[in-house]
Amino acid sequence: MTPLLDAAELPADAIEVGRIADAWGIKGWFKVIPYSADPEALFSSKRWYLLPAERGAKTFTGTLLMRVREAKDHSGTIVATANEVVGRDAAEALRGARIFIARESFPTAATDEYYWVDLIGLTVVNREGVALGQVKELLSTGPQTVLVIGDQALDAEGAMKPIERMIPFVAAFVDGVDLPAKRITVDWQPDY
Repeated sequence: MTPLLDAAELPADAIEVGRIADAWGIKGWFKVIPYSADPEALFSSKRWYLLPAERGAKTFTGTLLMRVREAKDHSGTIVATANEVVGRDAAEALRGARIFIARESFPTAATDEYYWVDLIGLTVVNREGVALGQVKELLSTGPQTVLVIGDQALDAEGAMKPIERMIPFVAAFVDGVDLPAKRITVDWQPDY
C-alpha cells in the first residue's frame, strides 16, 4: 500500500541527504540511512522530497512531497514518521526511496563551518592570487577533510590534461572561505 503523498516538483536547490531503509514498528514509522555523519538537516526540515529507489522494486514514480511529523535519533538509528504514512505497509512501500531536502531548509552553519555541498565548485586560489582549480569533491580521511581540486596543466607534448590537487581543509592551509565570492584562499603552491 503506497502512502497518499502529493506529487511535487523537486526544488532546484534540493540535496540528496539519505534514503528510507525499511519500516520501523507498526504505526508507519520508518528507518532512514543518512548520507552525513551529522544529519541535522533531516531533523530540522519538515518537507522531504522523495524519488524512487535507483534499484529494486519501485512503488511510485516521479517526485513526492512528504510532510514529516517527527524525525529522531533512536539508539543510533534515525527513525521518522509522516502525516501521510499510516501503518507498516505504507512505510514498507517507501523502502529504498531517496530523500532530498531543499538546501534553503538546512540549519544555518556556525561561523567557520560549511556544508560540503556549498564548497563544491568554488575556485581555489593561493595567497599570491594564482588559481589552483575548482573544488570537485571533499574526502573525509578521519582526522581531517581534504579538498579535491580539479585543474588543467600542460603535459610534456604541450597538450592540456586534467590534474587533481588534494589540499587538507585545515586552518594551517586554508586562509579563508568566501561563499559569496565563490572562492577559497589557501597557503599552497601550484607545484606542490
